[in-house]
Amino acid sequence: MNYLGSNGEQAAAQNRATILNAIHRGAPISRTELARQSRLTKQAVTRIVDRLLDEGLVMEARRRQGLRGQPAIELEIDPEGVFAIGANIDRDHLTIVAVDAVGNIRGRMHHEQRFFLPKDFTRLMEEAISSFLRRKIIPEPRLAGIGLAIPDWLGEVDFLERPAHYREWSGFDVRAALARFTHHPVFIDNDANAAALGEIEYGLGTQIDSFFYILVNACLGGSLVINGMCHKGAGGLGGEVSWLPVVATEEGLAGETRPIGDMYSLFHLLHHLKENGIPVTRPSDLLTLDPAGRARVSAWLKGFAVTLAEAIIDIGMVVDPEAVLIGGRLPVLLVDELLNHVRDEIGRRGMEAPSLHRTAISEDAAALGAATMPLSHRLCLPSADSSQQTRVPMSTVMLPAGLAVSGSSAVQAP
Repeated sequence: MNYLGSNGEQAAAQNRATILNAIHRGAPISRTELARQSRLTKQAVTRIVDRLLDEGLVMEARRRQGLRGQPAIELEIDPEGVFAIGANIDRDHLTIVAVDAVGNIRGRMHHEQRFFLPKDFTRLMEEAISSFLRRKIIPEPRLAGIGLAIPDWLGEVDFLERPAHYREWSGFDVRAALARFTHHPVFIDNDANAAALGEIEYGLGTQIDSFFYILVNACLGGSLVINGMCHKGAGGLGGEVSWLPVVATEEGLAGETRPIGDMYSLFHLLHHLKENGIPVTRPSDLLTLDPAGRARVSAWLKGFAVTLAEAIIDIGMVVDPEAVLIGGRLPVLLVDELLNHVRDEIGRRGMEAPSLHRTAISEDAAALGAATMPLSHRLCLPSADSSQQTRVPMSTVMLPAGLAVSGSSAVQAP
C-alpha cells in the first residue's frame, strides 16, 4: 500500500513504534523475528533498525550461535540511548531517581521527611537534577524528560497529623517551578498510576497484561491496568481504591461502612503503633521492632487483610483482572505477610482468591514509574500517555459532584 503526505508519515511513525516496542519487549531479537512479528518486509525492518542504530536507541548485542548459516544478530534497547529522571513526592518522603532506557536506576536521592512544602521540593529537585548531570550520571542531550508522581489532592486531602500549612500544595504550579531551572519536558501522573506504569514496563506487567495495582504508601492508592495500559476512567479517577466503601472491623467502628483509605495505609499503621507506645518514624523501622511490636504489626496486618479481602473480591467481580498486585513503601516482608492473610480471609469466606502477587518493584515503585513516563514516550511504547504532558495534580474543583475531601480520601458529601 502506498501512503502519501501525512498518511505516509503516520505509517512510518507507527512502523517505527512497532519495531521499538518489539525490541523493548522481546529482546534479544533478530531482524528476521522482527519482520515476522510486525508483518513488515525484511527490507522495511532493516531500514527502521538502521535508523534506530544511528540514533543510539538500539544496539546489536551479539550473534546468535548454534544455527545453520549466518548467525543472526540480536538487537536490544541500548541502555545508554535515552535517560529520564523520576520523582515521587508524598506526605512522608521525596525520592528522585535517574533511570536508563532499560529501567536501571543509575542514581538515587532519597529524603525521608514528613510534609515537604513546595519550596523544599523545588530546591531538592534542582539539586538532584544538577547533581545527576554534573556527575554525568545522565548525559543531558539524552535526557528524555522529567516525570513526577504526585498523589492527587496532595494539598487538600485531610489525613492523619497533616499540618495546616500543607495546603500550600493546593494550586502550586509544579511545571512552572521546574521550568525555572530546566527546559526538559515534565510528565505528571498520580503515584499509583506511575507505580503501575513502572510495573507494566519493568515488572510483572511484562508477563501479566491486565491487573489491579494496590499501592500501600502514606495513603492508599490504586490503578487499573487493562491490556498493558492504565485505564483511568472517563474522569481520570479509575482505580481509586482508597475510596472504595467497605464494612469496618476496627474496634469502635465495627459495622460501619467507611472508605478503606480512611482506615488503612502506611500512615495509619505508624499512627497505630505510636498510640500504643511504639515509636516508628519510617517504614524500615517496622523490620527492627521487638517481639511485642512485631506482634502488634501482625495483628494490624490481619485486620487490614479482612477489609482488603472484601475490596479485592469486589474488584474481582467488577473488573476480573488477571491478578491483583500489592506494593509500595510497606516493606516487602510485610507485603508477603499481608498477602498470606488476604488469601486466608478470601478462603475463609468460601471464595476463590484471585492471583495475588507482591509487585516486582517495591520501595521506589512510584519514582521509577515517574521516570518511565518520559521513557515510554521516547521509546514509542503503547503505555505512553500524552495527557501526562499537560496533567496537573488534581484539586478539589475537579472532584466529582457530590464528593468532598475528608479523612484520607474522598467521601460522600452531606
